[in-house]
Amino acid sequence: MSSQGILLKEYKELSKEKWVTIDFDEENIYKWDLALMVVNPDSYYKGGYFKCQLLFPKNYPYSPPDFRFTSPLWHPNIYPDGRICISILHAPGEDIMSGEAAGERWSPAQRVESVLLSIISLLDDPEINSPANVDASVMYRDDKAAFNKRVLEDVEKSKKDIPEGFIMPTHESTKPAAPKVVNDDDFWADSDAEDFDFGDDDDMGSGTDEQFDADSDDEDVDNNDSDDETTQIPRTDKSERLDSEMTEPDEIL
Repeated sequence: MSSQGILLKEYKELSKEKWVTIDFDEENIYKWDLALMVVNPDSYYKGGYFKCQLLFPKNYPYSPPDFRFTSPLWHPNIYPDGRICISILHAPGEDIMSGEAAGERWSPAQRVESVLLSIISLLDDPEINSPANVDASVMYRDDKAAFNKRVLEDVEKSKKDIPEGFIMPTHESTKPAAPKVVNDDDFWADSDAEDFDFGDDDDMGSGTDEQFDADSDDEDVDNNDSDDETTQIPRTDKSERLDSEMTEPDEIL
């Protein structure tokens, strides 16, 4: 499947999710404009509508996409220009310098959904030991109250980008539907089945073993007589018949 086909398939799957919106130009499927919504009630970023952008390479999924937030966001792992420092978007292979294992970095098995979920997870669990924004990292470490206040400002600003009439998802609305449980008691309670007394074998007219054996012998005799009367037609193997037809000499004119 081509990279365009893969991206179109992923777009259709992600369009079913309530925590993300996606828009792209039909003439350029390699550029996606998105909005991520944080529904975790315990998150600093809850209620935010954060606009962002994904740029895909022509050889996707063998190379990772480029991601950046287009709206301001205060976070230890987000650069001032909106780019984000996260292992899953780093080129495939192990990096000795950074200490990242190959399994933490991009691979063709990754998909857009896994990238977006990893980014949302990073918002609530920043890596402050290798920050992209040192000031945000220090504030997160030393003054969580000030950090929360600063993030709240960005959350309120992001709400101005919510389209008119758009209903923001909640933690409850994004939960998967619970499977329907069938109550066996209700099934049997609604059943019209009645109890039957089958009685003893003698009452049902059951015969003895000797009677059953005798009946079987009679059936065998009848079957043998029928077989004798039936004309036996010799069977020709299909492969032999095909070979014969293919090797039969042509008629001499």
